[in-house]
Amino acid sequence: MLIAGFPAGPWGTNCYVVATGPGSECVVIDPGKDAAPGVADVVREHRLKPVSVLVTHGHVDHMWCVAPVAGAYDATAWIHPSDRHLLSDPLAGMSPETTQMLLGGDYSWAEPDDVQELGDGQALELAGLRFLVDHTPGHTEGSVTFRTPWASTGSTGGVEPSELMFSGDLLFAGSIGRTDLPGGDHPTMLRSLTTKVLPLADDIVVLPGHGEQTSIGRERATNPFLQDLIEA
Repeated sequence: MLIAGFPAGPWGTNCYVVATGPGSECVVIDPGKDAAPGVADVVREHRLKPVSVLVTHGHVDHMWCVAPVAGAYDATAWIHPSDRHLLSDPLAGMSPETTQMLLGGDYSWAEPDDVQELGDGQALELAGLRFLVDHTPGHTEGSVTFRTPWASTGSTGGVEPSELMFSGDLLFAGSIGRTDLPGGDHPTMLRSLTTKVLPLADDIVVLPGHGEQTSIGRERATNPFLQDLIEA
């Protein structure tokens, strides 16, 4: 299994490229601002062909390059219907501070030519990989996570995870996503964490939208937000 991740743009948003191995089709997850060159570098280095772009949620730092990346490779974009409007109107999901920062620039967004909508519990078979969609609103109304079984390419000399979870801005190492932006709701976020994160196996590796990777077990043991939910 090939996973390449890199932080992109002024918000340091993690963009991921996932494939069964070199020379195969691949999936791109959350190509935010300035992510397109990084995607192109990974694709060229590993001889990949992007067929799908998965979006964990519609905030501009996660979807800025969705249309350019999807268009460059004739790939399908996938997003939850509650956040689909943000593909063409990301200002609707921004804070006043972010909007002010972007004002004065010549920015325009449009949906990719091929957009498909995600549903809770949906299983996607893409590029030889299987992704399970969990609808996890709270950060935005249409936030989702993607889980895929870990496929080993050989002995690593250690314990391997059962799954990988691309958590977007639901769960970070030591923290959770903010809920003070348009479409955010803190009680809904806590409900998503309670019903969609806490039941998961400890060995699942979490690849978040920002910051370092972690695991469900590590967050269950150390994340103060999850600990409060467990105690409650």
